[in-house]
Amino acid sequence: MSVVIENIGQLVTFDPAEPERPIRTGAALVIEEGRVAWVGDAAEAPAADTRIDAAGAAVIPGFVDSHSHLVFAGDRVDEFEARMAGRAYTAGGIRTTVAATRDATDDELRARLHHLVVQARAQGTTTLEIKSGYGLTVVDEQRALRLAHELTDETTYLGAHVVPTEYTDDRTAYVDLVCGDMLEACAPLARWIDVFIDAGAFTVDEARRILLAGRDAGLGLRVHAGQLAADGGVALAVELGAESVDHATFLTDDDIDALAASARDGDGTVATLLPLVEFSTKQPYPDARRLLDAGVAVALATDCNPGSNFSSSMPLAVALAVRELGMTPLEALAAATRGGARALRRTDAGHLGVGARGDAVILDAGDHRHLAYRPGVPIVRHVLVAGALVGGRAGTFDPWPG
Repeated sequence: MSVVIENIGQLVTFDPAEPERPIRTGAALVIEEGRVAWVGDAAEAPAADTRIDAAGAAVIPGFVDSHSHLVFAGDRVDEFEARMAGRAYTAGGIRTTVAATRDATDDELRARLHHLVVQARAQGTTTLEIKSGYGLTVVDEQRALRLAHELTDETTYLGAHVVPTEYTDDRTAYVDLVCGDMLEACAPLARWIDVFIDAGAFTVDEARRILLAGRDAGLGLRVHAGQLAADGGVALAVELGAESVDHATFLTDDDIDALAASARDGDGTVATLLPLVEFSTKQPYPDARRLLDAGVAVALATDCNPGSNFSSSMPLAVALAVRELGMTPLEALAAATRGGARALRRTDAGHLGVGARGDAVILDAGDHRHLAYRPGVPIVRHVLVAGALVGGRAGTFDPWPG
């Protein structure tokens, strides 16, 4: 089965084979058997089984949200209201969600998870990473990953989210559990391991032990670091070759130099910025301009979770990146697509070059810059995953392909 998207006003491909030509006009796109098969001038488009008329709209790659926490129960709206009234954000509220999640049934968690995934897809997200981290027992962490794995291959074991209440007086025993029985149970359901480094969560030394155990179990490395202070987590992430260090709000000059050197050496450690968190917590925004000018690889993601940001809107993340982080509209879009794919080490997502999975978003605008220009409106008209209409204002939800 093949589909051609025609009458495209502006086609953003981010094709790695043509890095100097990220945007095409007068172009068409053909997806065959779920993959991009042809990109070129519309007048030369080959025949296809199905035709989609973009009606002059911009077509962009599907968003790659490389950081989310979607398996949970309850909410923390009271905490949000308190922050808006001036109370500072801390990591401690995570335990509130842990209690609610442990009490929830599989069906309750699955229903919430599906609902949130549908919302993300309707806003153009076609590749989604989902973490555990709200169970913090062997059974509950395994359950979270099992449910997440029903919808995506990009699952992350985050047993090291915070130390649960029952281990308050014996942190070492909990780290032992995270590196031992919990890791053994969760590794078969995860692609990644993550650690939250923070004064209210885990130290750099504890994180090192956990990440090395995860690597020995065959998992890739991701790190929460630099959210509330320059905490040494970025240096650890680069030292261990983590694929991504997320938040990266508070950085030293040495952190930036290390990230830039990492990017020059190849895939390196991607700085994944989460501006929706700063929006929701009233914390300072990261300085993406400084990172980009230094040559650091940058991604944008939502960090959708019930505490520090309960929004799955990648378009809003793009708008905030332009408004608050110093990025151009094209840089922000690249970070939300190609950057997220790089953070997940995905060569088949985040771009619309030949061979990529046919994940495309048709905007309700003729120019990609409208993502930042018109924040808060339903600007995603249609979403295609592997060439099939599945979201936006057309299509219905199907199981997540990966």
